[in-house]
Amino acid sequence: MSRQLFVTTALPYANAGFHIGHMMEYIQADTWVRFQRMQGVNVDFVCADDTHGAPIMIAAEKAGKTPQQFVADIAAGRKQYLDGFHISFDNWHSTDAPENHEMAREIYRKLRDLSSAEGGSLIEVRTIEQFFDPQKNMFLPDRYIKGECPKCHAKDQYGDNCEVCGSVYAPTDLINPFSVLSGAKPELKNSEHFFFKLSDPRCVEFLEDWTQNPNKPGNPKLQPEVANKIKEWFTVRTNPDGTTSEGLGDWDISRDAPYFGIEIPDAPGKYFYVWLDAPVGYLASLKNLLTKRGVDFDAYMANPDLEQYHFIGKDIVTFHTLFWPAMLKFSGRKTPDNVFVHGFLTVNNGEKMSKSRGTGLDPLKYLSLGMNPEWLRYYLAAKLSARNEDIDFNANDFMARVNSDLIGKYVNIASRAAGFINKKFGGRLAATPTFELAIRYEASGGTQGTPHVDMSDPMLVQNQSPLAALLSDTLRMCQEAYEERNTGLATRLIMSAADAVNAYVDLKKPWILAKDPEQADLLHEACSVVIQAFRILTICLKPILPSVASEVEKFLNVDRLDWAAAHQTLAAGHVIGEYQHLMQRVTPEQLDALFEPKEPVQAVDSAGEAPETIATIPGGEAIAPTITIDDFAKIDLRIAKIVNCEAVEGSTKLLRLTLDAGEGRMRNVFSGIASMYKPEELVGQFTVLVANLAPRKMKFGISEGMVMAASHGDEKANPGIYILNPWPGAQPGMRIH
Repeated sequence: MSRQLFVTTALPYANAGFHIGHMMEYIQADTWVRFQRMQGVNVDFVCADDTHGAPIMIAAEKAGKTPQQFVADIAAGRKQYLDGFHISFDNWHSTDAPENHEMAREIYRKLRDLSSAEGGSLIEVRTIEQFFDPQKNMFLPDRYIKGECPKCHAKDQYGDNCEVCGSVYAPTDLINPFSVLSGAKPELKNSEHFFFKLSDPRCVEFLEDWTQNPNKPGNPKLQPEVANKIKEWFTVRTNPDGTTSEGLGDWDISRDAPYFGIEIPDAPGKYFYVWLDAPVGYLASLKNLLTKRGVDFDAYMANPDLEQYHFIGKDIVTFHTLFWPAMLKFSGRKTPDNVFVHGFLTVNNGEKMSKSRGTGLDPLKYLSLGMNPEWLRYYLAAKLSARNEDIDFNANDFMARVNSDLIGKYVNIASRAAGFINKKFGGRLAATPTFELAIRYEASGGTQGTPHVDMSDPMLVQNQSPLAALLSDTLRMCQEAYEERNTGLATRLIMSAADAVNAYVDLKKPWILAKDPEQADLLHEACSVVIQAFRILTICLKPILPSVASEVEKFLNVDRLDWAAAHQTLAAGHVIGEYQHLMQRVTPEQLDALFEPKEPVQAVDSAGEAPETIATIPGGEAIAPTITIDDFAKIDLRIAKIVNCEAVEGSTKLLRLTLDAGEGRMRNVFSGIASMYKPEELVGQFTVLVANLAPRKMKFGISEGMVMAASHGDEKANPGIYILNPWPGAQPGMRIH
């Protein structure tokens, strides 16, 4: 009986298009799904837009749209990414769909209404103190509060979990919190909230067993590094600062209106926290797919042989290995068979991605430049393993690996043999009995298995085919590597086998055999063996290169290349088509265009003359001598948010600014702007910081940079100094070019 798999990727938040990190996860999952389908496994591969929460509501308001229209517009742009990179989802849905509203409420009711015989309700209502933004007049969602992590003391962390140490906490636990929306210090107000009692002994016992006992039937075999990280969350431990971490805490699953989301049953004005209904979107998308097929969802999920898998990034392990399985378990639903966690993607030797600095990798720009999507699929597959490890996209490595592996080794094989077969033998393959027998023998397990062929056959005994044995072994090891999601190992195995096939061509020298009519049979057989080998390599690469594999199927004149047919060969007399080049090389020009930085535009006057010809400007000062772009690049100008501002005792000119420049810490900067601004006017505003200016020791303390301000050259005649203020949309840490 064929396996039945239900596979998902993490739901992308519907506030923007996909970035390269999304595409990495989708390519990893898609490769695994395609491999399973090649083995005859039934797979339902689904995803959906994560549409709820205050960020969507606020973004929609700024765009002058309803939240529903805002997310619909985002969703309309998904197809070009997915089709462009050959991602084979069976269904793409939305967490704002009716199925998700219904199922989220149903799961909540099950958790709330557990009987006393079952241990009682896992939902508890409590009055809590919650942060309220006095300027925006609204309760603040966790992601709109930042401050210092109460566990590891990392700066600039969100109000629900720390991205540095992974701790989960309440927003009120943050040290020195501030509103992301306004910069104001939030006020505490009472509000009635709903909690999922994750600290209940039932939940703790289940989750400890589910995450730490991989040999128990039904439990996942989590990656060791993931299981070890989860284990920390169950234990009471002393932190370096002397504080204690108490293990699992209860989970606040409600938010106050105004909020774009699913209203909690029997609780007007209260909504599910987005992380409660978001993973339910996996099930809702599946149900939507099955309904369209006329399949009963409950019966499908009740199948004891159904396997459920989630591909996610390491930043959301908490939700998928604690909250989600506990929700499923105690609402009477199937828990995942495994959660596959990958690391982050950096660009060009670990540099953080930044569009303005030319270090980002925009998937749509990649496609618009005519770059082959399967270059990226192959490169990411070659870098990924089964472990939770960060990987780096390096432009030079990308070009070298694609050009060497895919062009120089793989597609080169077909071009070295197909021409001879078409020109001299009418496109018909010769018999390759030694190769065929060895492939079948190796497939049976070699001398340790039960042979599928007659081992008394003298041809096999006397003429073992080392190349066929290597390819058969490659098939077996690739199958194991793909199953374990170790695509990096699979690509190494395939390219090692490709080297062997190319060495075989060099040994047989078909270009020399072709000159001697008496060697026609040897030429025919040698080139036919090469085509047979190319077919096997294509089967191994098909999960990664589906489009190329489709072209190879046409070239070889076969219906479908799959794993079941891997240990077979094309029959003698089989007619292949004319070879058409399968893939072009990556060029330096393409990569230059992909990572092209935004250069500052040189200023000119109305006559188009360069600035050095202009003596003065209305600001009252002559333009400084011309500098080069290299001189300009030495000054690191960054967007900074003024988190706090206060007068400096003993000075009539200075204000002390506390700045957030996106570094994970705050900067202290003194600025001589007290004559123009009251401290309260600047809190929450954005400005420009000279970030790499050497710290300066002043009478009042250390100043760690300089904020940019404008003034007239003649201060007496034209008093006033004005700080620079960027347009809406600028965020702390953005570099100015």
